[in-house]
Amino acid sequence: MWNKLGVVVVAGVFAGSGVAQAQVEPGNWIEYSPSFTVQQRGCGKVDGMTFTLTCSTGSGDQRAERRYATYSGGTRQFEGSFRITSLAGSRISLKQTFKVTGPFFLLAVERGGRMYAVHGGDTIASGATVGTTVRVNTVHVVGSKHRTYINGSLKHTVDSPSGDFYDKFGAYRTASGQGPATVVWSNIHFWRK
Repeated sequence: MWNKLGVVVVAGVFAGSGVAQAQVEPGNWIEYSPSFTVQQRGCGKVDGMTFTLTCSTGSGDQRAERRYATYSGGTRQFEGSFRITSLAGSRISLKQTFKVTGPFFLLAVERGGRMYAVHGGDTIASGATVGTTVRVNTVHVVGSKHRTYINGSLKHTVDSPSGDFYDKFGAYRTASGQGPATVVWSNIHFWRK
């Protein structure tokens, strides 16, 4: 369903109840399916699970993303796999854990495959080259820590404030980046405990 802002609103359906085995960090995880909206701005286009920035501009709001429902407190885990099918640009944000009052954690990629944290610039991993599938897990203990795993290995940890947060993924031009870029996401899961 489209809202007045031209954003697709999709209701979530629970994937099941009970305990589910998450890919990283043992525990009594419960899998769930939060609702999301599709965000297309500037030259950003979303077609199912394919997220494309069609232009090479280095300015403006260029995004093609899914923005998931806001959560507060507890521990949340996101899992998804991405495959970059083209990247003529660089410095494209792929996965975000966003605080409703502003950016918190953004995982981005440079041409050549370096994945990094946008705030602070820490290298998280390499290997996100065109055609390679990369699995991302983020574990967020609200008010404590945010951990990022790449292909099942812990690569980055940052302190987390309290507050309200939400997950986003797709393709988003960072302040220092530009397209074009096409990213295909798959195997999306959410857990909480």
